[in-house]
Amino acid sequence: MRYYLLSDCHDTYTGLRLAGIDGAIVHTKEEVAEAIQKALSDSSIGILLITESLAKLAPELVLQIKTHRKKPLLVKIPNRHGSNRPPDSITRYVREAIGIRL
Repeated sequence: MRYYLLSDCHDTYTGLRLAGIDGAIVHTKEEVAEAIQKALSDSSIGILLITESLAKLAPELVLQIKTHRKKPLLVKIPNRHGSNRPPDSITRYVREAIGIRL
């Protein structure tokens, strides 16, 4: 089982290639959909990493994979420009999940 990256940023792609993670650089909605379908057809891919900005280009497809497929696990990651999430997103998630204020 291996990782695979879909990125719109050469820096993110290069950094993860140095860590041994293969991937593709795509920019348009059509390229994202095509790259995701190619990754889904490869049974050796266990974790599909996708930058948050690319996930926004194909939200329906990302949601379908997250809710209807066991493999690969789809994980949205920030790119070099940072995350689209608010700074307290992890704290808010914990508070909503278990009801404890940190």
